[in-house]
Amino acid sequence: MDDVTWRKARRSNDQGGACVEVGALPDGVGVRDSKDPDGPHLVLAPTAFRALLIDLKQR
Repeated sequence: MDDVTWRKARRSNDQGGACVEVGALPDGVGVRDSKDPDGPHLVLAPTAFRALLIDLKQR
């Protein structure tokens, strides 16, 4: 995932470093913790990422 361009999610909280970054992948969307860019990543299918966003927006 070295060639992925990561961007901070608009709704991430800058206070306390609680930031989530997302990156476009050929087969989905990558999600990672900005405090630990070399740590674990989630890779979601585009439909799963859309479903996650819909769920989060409803909260």
